[in-house]
This record gives sequence, structure tokens and C-alpha cells, in this order.
Amino acid sequence: MDNIILYHGSERIIEKPKYKEGNIYNDYGQGFYCTKHIELAKEWAVEDGRAGFVNSYEINIEGLKVLDLNGSEYSILNWLTVLLEHRNVKISNPVALDGLEYLKKKYHVDIEEYDVIIGYRADDSYFSFARAFVSNSISISQLEKAMYLGELGTQYFIKSEKAFSRLKFIEANPVDYIDYYPKRMSRDTIARNSYNEISNTLDKGGVYILDLMREES
Repeated sequence: MDNIILYHGSERIIEKPKYKEGNIYNDYGQGFYCTKHIELAKEWAVEDGRAGFVNSYEINIEGLKVLDLNGSEYSILNWLTVLLEHRNVKISNPVALDGLEYLKKKYHVDIEEYDVIIGYRADDSYFSFARAFVSNSISISQLEKAMYLGELGTQYFIKSEKAFSRLKFIEANPVDYIDYYPKRMSRDTIARNSYNEISNTLDKGGVYILDLMREES
């Protein structure tokens, strides 16, 4: 049986997640975002500096169409392209505009047919790395390194109505922001400091998006 336990941090108890709810501009679009790591879910539960809940679910993924963007057949650029296609990206730099179009052409992944998507999580503070890459400010290797900063880990995106029907609520436990908000902020601060270090370092032997586009032309 392909049963797994997932956690969702929220300001409220969610016994029955609703299909086609949520922000359409999240990482993979509109759906329900979870993690297998309860400690991370607790941090997400208090992201606005107030107490919250960690909701636990069981889901059987047997027979579901699962897209694992961390699989060997995909690269960090496939994940980045999916992210940029769904996030509300404000780009005006000519290099970034061309870079975004290049990624959509070469690394697009059609996610419409899938029930569940597994991939990196990128909150707003980490989204700076995506913009930096398409702006030719950091290399691919720096981008890959950046995605592990703060150990945000992998998220499970429940996408289809079929997948939603498989979610079985287990319980919800309160999360005290006094304990977990400082942990969240510490993780965020470390990531931002590391970003400044990476973005201010020239990867002389690295491959940048302009290099990729030049190879194509």
C-alpha cells in the first residue's frame, strides 16, 4: 500500500481540504501544499507571527499520477520553469525576459494531467534566487546550492479532485508561535545571508542563463 503521512501548517484546523481553493499564484498553482516533515509544517503554521495548527493527513497515492520534479529525468531548470510559470513574476530586465522565454521553450513541463506533484518549496524569500538566475546574476550551480539553503525541503502538492478525495484527516495539533516563529525567522535569516553571499560571488567556471541561450543560437 502506498500510504504516506503528510502535514499542512495553517492558522486553522482543516479537516477537509477543498478542491480548487487557494492562491492560483503559488508554486504549482491552485491546490493543497503539504510536507512529510512535521517540524517544517509547524514553522509554516506560524508564518504570520501568530499561533497556528499542524494538520495531519494520510493519503494513498497508489494509482495516482505523480510528477516528481526531483526525479533523475528532471533538472533544477525544469522545476524553476514550473515555478516561474505559476508565480506572479515581475520582470522588466531584458535579459530576464528573454531568459524566461528560453526556459519556457526548453524546460516546460506540462503538469495538467497529474494528481500529485512533488518538488522543491520556494517561499517569497527564496524566490529571489529564481529572479537572480533569469537575470544572469547567478549560475546554475549557485541556483542548485541556493535551493538547499534553510533546508526547506520537498513539498507535496495535492492537485486533482481525485487526489483530494484520497486525503484522510488524522488530527490537528496546536503550534505555539513563541517556539516556532523564531525557528522560522532564523531559517529565513540564514537563507537571506547566504543569498547575499552567493549573489555577490562570481562563479567564474559556472554556466549562466546567457551561456545557455548563446548555445541555442
